[in-house]
Amino acid sequence: MSTLGSIFKYTNCRLIRGSDLITDDLWVRDGIIVNPEEIFFQERLSADVVVDCGGAIICAGFIDVQINGAFGEDFSNTDNIEDCVSKVASGILAHGVTSFCPTIVTSSGSTYKQIVFQVVPRVKKRNGSEEGSGILGLHLEGPFISKEKKGAHDVDLIQTFNNGMSDVTNIYGDDLSNVAIVTLAPELERSAEVIRELVSRGIKVSVGHSVANLIQGEEAVNSGATFITHLFNAMLPFHHRDPGLIGLLTSKRVPSDVPFYGVISDGIHTHPAALRIAYRVDQRGMVLVTDAISAMGLPEGEHRFGSQTMEIKGNRAVIKGTQTLCGSIATMEMCVQHLRKSTKCGTVRALEAATFHPAHFLGITDRKGTLDFGTDADFILLDDDLKVLSTYIGGELVWSRQDSE
Repeated sequence: MSTLGSIFKYTNCRLIRGSDLITDDLWVRDGIIVNPEEIFFQERLSADVVVDCGGAIICAGFIDVQINGAFGEDFSNTDNIEDCVSKVASGILAHGVTSFCPTIVTSSGSTYKQIVFQVVPRVKKRNGSEEGSGILGLHLEGPFISKEKKGAHDVDLIQTFNNGMSDVTNIYGDDLSNVAIVTLAPELERSAEVIRELVSRGIKVSVGHSVANLIQGEEAVNSGATFITHLFNAMLPFHHRDPGLIGLLTSKRVPSDVPFYGVISDGIHTHPAALRIAYRVDQRGMVLVTDAISAMGLPEGEHRFGSQTMEIKGNRAVIKGTQTLCGSIATMEMCVQHLRKSTKCGTVRALEAATFHPAHFLGITDRKGTLDFGTDADFILLDDDLKVLSTYIGGELVWSRQDSE
């Protein structure tokens, strides 16, 4: 039976409205959150379907702007990127993610350029559905980064753009319409020129994997960069005479509303004390990211990781026989829970870091990241422990804990 035009009222729930958690109902019609006063007083209609939420919290669906893969799939090492992205898009519904940016890193192998040329045109932006979370655009992390702060990136494939934007399009291709974010090291020659060109194409630029000092970071932000990739990780550590990119959080030489910054709130990649420092300095700009690898969602034990074997133990994935981390296996659900616990920021602030803040960074708060009237009805129900109970996209139930048990 078609639900087109039907009015749904979600009641017995608590909603995030503005910056508060209030007792109220959520009304949805045709995949959009609507104002019940207009329906009642202007259209003189009542709800067609009433859903009792059992006292749950309702917030906008989580948005992950940096995720490299999950459930055994790696976006940067695959021959079938469409199926890979679709599998992850489906799996992360259980963790409350309704939109995400598949992230491509500087990958191993001699065919990296060919891989990127294939991936960029094939991973289309799309809204979510019962098939999986929506795709907001690719996040291209590298290869224009620092060799000194390469992290897990292949040092032999790291590039510069001494010829400006032509070097960028030589790697990515000229059609960047499917790209949402590019991470680059701002100390590279001609970075300001490249940043301005990317921004003119509607792409958000993030600084990261970098040995940039604060002045170079400020120049990047004033050229249009608006994000810092996984704060504290793969950058110079804070120093009192030159705080590096971390100093951008308190710089007086950049606009007050930027930059936003990503943080991996898993208790492993970012120490709880560092998480508290970042939150207390600039809670407005904090954006939770999982930065998850293919191991996320896999059971404990041994799994292949490229040419190596990794072991998943609890919330860690390490190279077999070592303590070397393979990467994050945190879900967004876990990151939100850890942020609230570590910073004592409260429920609303923790949820905003995974909803409103990433939407604000991407400039899509007119559609995503809030429960405002007129926005997409992408939302989740949570219990008081911030465990996801159910996930809705466009007003349709796409995952339920009750149905999965």
